[in-house]
Amino acid sequence: MKFFIDTANLQEIQEANDMGILDGVTTNPSLMAKEGITGLNNILNHYVKICEIVDGPVSAEVIATDFEGMVREGEVLYDLHPNIVVKIPMITEGIKAIRTFSQKNIPTNCTLIFSSGQALLAAKAGATYISPFLGRLDDVSSDGLALISEIRTIYDNYAFNTQILAASVRHPMHIVHCASIGADVMTGPLSAIKALAKHPLTDIGLQQFLADHAKGNS
Repeated sequence: MKFFIDTANLQEIQEANDMGILDGVTTNPSLMAKEGITGLNNILNHYVKICEIVDGPVSAEVIATDFEGMVREGEVLYDLHPNIVVKIPMITEGIKAIRTFSQKNIPTNCTLIFSSGQALLAAKAGATYISPFLGRLDDVSSDGLALISEIRTIYDNYAFNTQILAASVRHPMHIVHCASIGADVMTGPLSAIKALAKHPLTDIGLQQFLADHAKGNS
């Protein structure tokens, strides 16, 4: 499973990249605003800075909600850097835009997926990635993991090439469960990724090793 980090924070992206496990980045207007990145030119420049850190896909989201606007914005984003993946919302106009980008060999990430029907439409249109929002479904007492599992079955049934990018990941067990049911990619915060390395028995074992080493060298 590929690991993407969901942020616009350059320091976090660099730290994840330095770990040697980072495959890509996803971001959105909300994450840009959280970092104080506003204004079109600043946002575009920030995407380029992200692409200069990570050697992998960087999802950059359009703001327009009409077909012509999404295509126009998407082409501007794609021209920024070869790593850019155009992020398109799951709406009817978005499906049309994804189809157009697919015909132009421009990679896309269909975001805000909350049902298997939406995932099926996006795959039929030729989306490179689809982003089912696992955590947001959990927030409203729906089973996000069950949705990802159902999408996996559908895609395998018909040999769709669209990759399942599990989004809105909140904690390390989300990551483990996504891996066990066959998500192609997960995107989440650096904290969830780093938490995979933690286990109390590891800490206890390391402390014991160091204590025994100290005794042997005293």
